[in-house]
Amino acid sequence: MRKGILMVISGPAGAGKGTLGEMLLTRDGGFTFSISATTRAPRPTETDGVHYHFLSEEEFARMEEAGEFLETAEVHGHRYGTLLRPVMQMLDEGRDFLLDLDSQGAISVMSKLVDCVTVFILPPSFEELECRLRSRNTENEQEIQRRLRNARGEVEQLDRYRYVIINDNRDEAYQKLTAIVAAERQSTARYRPEIV
Repeated sequence: MRKGILMVISGPAGAGKGTLGEMLLTRDGGFTFSISATTRAPRPTETDGVHYHFLSEEEFARMEEAGEFLETAEVHGHRYGTLLRPVMQMLDEGRDFLLDLDSQGAISVMSKLVDCVTVFILPPSFEELECRLRSRNTENEQEIQRRLRNARGEVEQLDRYRYVIINDNRDEAYQKLTAIVAAERQSTARYRPEIV
């Protein structure tokens, strides 16, 4: 029985962590994705319970007080959190679990679960990051500028992660991510086969 991998993918908004995470989920088949809770309003293309659990500030605070989150963070003026119970249950069952978190959330998880596998996704440059944010057409100018400022602080946390991938080519970045997964699945930290 192999213990499940808790993989945390992190990086600035627009670096491509969501895209790489989706590729891993659809192509690998061994990962379950964490649906985070948030206090921000849903975007037009988002569905409650599919993309996020959209909560009021009061409901989020009640759940946090009750210890129902693995991690919580305030990002771009909104609260986000990962529900603890589903994560621990899946890891105990030997299932792999994927978290897509900002650096604040990732560092919080690292402090609680030291054997988590952390991967920081970097854009090739800050100029390219700005182009990606603008091409998404999901944030106004003020939000774009806030995300760019936050990105510089997130990159300064890079040395706290186990792995880093520069996402200048999506397919090559995905190959690097799958190489990390393959190595971690054979790690003696979670897999100890017995031979006779």
